[in-house]
This record gives sequence, C-alpha cells and structure tokens, in this order.
Amino acid sequence: MSSLPSSEKVIPWYKQFWPWFLIGILLSSIMFSITFAVMSVKSFDGMVVQEDYYEHGKAINMVLAKQEQARALNLSAELRLDPMTSDIVVDLSGDARPDKLYLDLIFPTEDDRDQSFILEHVRDGRYITQGPDNLRYRWYLQIQPALEDADWRLTGEATFPKEKSVALLPGGRPESE
Repeated sequence: MSSLPSSEKVIPWYKQFWPWFLIGILLSSIMFSITFAVMSVKSFDGMVVQEDYYEHGKAINMVLAKQEQARALNLSAELRLDPMTSDIVVDLSGDARPDKLYLDLIFPTEDDRDQSFILEHVRDGRYITQGPDNLRYRWYLQIQPALEDADWRLTGEATFPKEKSVALLPGGRPESE
C-alpha cells in the first residue's frame, strides 16, 4: 500500500518551480563568469611587469639628473592650449634656447593615448605647434630639447580643456622656499 492518497497526483520535477529556479541560478553564475573572463581578456590594461629593477633604477637616476640640469639652467616654461585653434604655445624662460622642443603628452592610465609633438622656436623663447582637437582629461606633460639623450627635462601636469597656462618646472612641482 502506498502512503499517498490516490487522489493526489505526483507532479514530475521538470514541471515544478524550485528545480528550475536553482538551475537558473547556477546557469546565470556560469554565464556571468564567462562574460567577465572574456571581457578581462579583451580589455588588456597595458600594465607592464618590471623585471629588471637595476636598469629601472638607473633610468630614474638619469631622469633626476635631467631635472637637476634644468634647475641649474634656471629653466621653466608656461604651456597654453588655444581652445579655438588648438595651437600649443610654450614660453620657455631660462638659460637655454634650443631650436626645437619635444613635448610628450602622457595619459596616466592608457599608454596608447600618449601623444608627442615637436615645437618650433618662433622668437624670444616662444615655441609653437598644432595640437590635437578636443584634448580632454588629465595628462602628464614633459618638455625636453632632444628626442633621445636630452640634457634637461621639464615636467608638469594638466587637465584639459584648460584655458589658463600650465607651469612646467624641473621635477614638476614648485620648490618650497
């Protein structure tokens, strides 16, 4: 004899709510895991693992030497980006007047957005070049007199579009007196 009354029908499992609910939770977690795995592989962030710390340390010392040379030459610069014409204008003051300046705009998080410009000497420490249209967000700025093996370097930081000038100094910060 069965313990169930004969009037009650047993509903098969695939017609009930709870097994499908639990299977749905499992399938959705698998789907989200696969989606995030694909997104992490496709959107590589460009981070580089530094393996040779000694060479990296020597490069830091070279950068510091360039900044010290810029301080010794009493160099500073003011950079302006004209919002109408996108001209980049740099006024260099100090004891050096190279024929060209090399400007690097470095985006803090994505290295494929970095940009380089060559500024031509116009007169009395003023350098000019055509910049990009619609420059936005925060950038690190570096100016040096040569593309390779420069004697000095000025650095700064700016958020564009910015209509006032940006100071470029040795080391990027004003010295505290």
